Amino acid sequence: MHPPRLPIPRLSRASSLTRNVSIRQIPQIQRPIATRFLSTTPHPNPPSPPKTAFAHLTNRRILSLTGADSTKFLNGVITVNMYPTNSRTHGFYAAFLNAPGRLLHDVFIYPNREEGDKAGWLIDVDANEVERLAKLIKKYRLRAKFDVRVLSEDEVGLWAVWGVDRGGFKNIGEGVVGCDDFRIQGMGRRLILPSGTKPDVEAEEASEGSYKVRRYLMGVPEGQDELIRESALVQESNVDFMGATDYKKGCYVGQELTIRTAHTGVIRKRVLPVMIYGKDEKAPTELKYDPEKHYGVESIPKEVSIGRVEKRGRSAGKWLAGVGNIGLALCRLETMTSVPVTIGEVGTYKEGDEFKVEWELEGGSSEMVKLKAFVPPWLLKKQLQLLEEQKKRRNQ
Repeated sequence: MHPPRLPIPRLSRASSLTRNVSIRQIPQIQRPIATRFLSTTPHPNPPSPPKTAFAHLTNRRILSLTGADSTKFLNGVITVNMYPTNSRTHGFYAAFLNAPGRLLHDVFIYPNREEGDKAGWLIDVDANEVERLAKLIKKYRLRAKFDVRVLSEDEVGLWAVWGVDRGGFKNIGEGVVGCDDFRIQGMGRRLILPSGTKPDVEAEEASEGSYKVRRYLMGVPEGQDELIRESALVQESNVDFMGATDYKKGCYVGQELTIRTAHTGVIRKRVLPVMIYGKDEKAPTELKYDPEKHYGVESIPKEVSIGRVEKRGRSAGKWLAGVGNIGLALCRLETMTSVPVTIGEVGTYKEGDEFKVEWELEGGSSEMVKLKAFVPPWLLKKQLQLLEEQKKRRNQ
């Protein structure tokens, strides 16, 4: 017999987007396992993202940590300091690494107080990785006093809102937890709402696909389809540039390589937005999404090598993910862009260089498309700041 369903608390003021309210434990409902079939018919591309909108992010799930030792535990396993000068009252971006310093999970973590002022946190993580992260936390919990639970989709949902001023939020709903998305300027906000509740804002509802297009155009990777588990470095993934790395923080899992790479290494690869174009088309001059373009990028195998057109040499990068005519790729900066990677070093990139990805189709045939990498202004600014820091260290 299941315990009675507990009510979700109501906010006293709708404007408190990041207020520490509680999402209580509700009995999990067993759902039948759905069988997925591959379709041979190409799916239409998502529409271009509206300037002002909100979208339900079904590709993310919520993990709950509740108990006296939850904060101390998290401080030892994530890349961000859980004990800053001011206490954590807002959600923030962070990452879990393995011991060699490779990325496991990119996450948002939100304060969530339980009954009796019990410490608690909600972790927003890739939906395909939520059970794995829960298992990892339980493995290293040892005798720490806190509970771990994956919240069902019948309890809560995650929403992204963009283009809406803070004053544009009305009664957002019951049980709100959320934060500003500070990965880059203009990303908007993330909200955790009770299942079946939508943000009550002056904006239209967009598809999750349109939100993905928006991320790609801004050069923001998310989830382990785009940030390869146990492969990507914090710096190569732009997780450092997006605010999820505190280089002044003390010991945490994966810290040694992360700090050493930041102070003595040279980051030659970064995740960049790319634009796809046909082998008989001219190279694009600006990053622009066209929902009418279909190049079959969804069938490109993850991490397939990027090569030069009509030239041989080492791999220029790896394909990660895409939709329509845009995507994300791990690119060698000195090969695919004019961005300098270290002081005094000149890259091999020349204006007019073209790059391609080739992959095999069923039946033994192959396909090829060209792609061009673009460096978002926010990333270029961060890269130039990094070079200035390098210069200062050399002059010391």
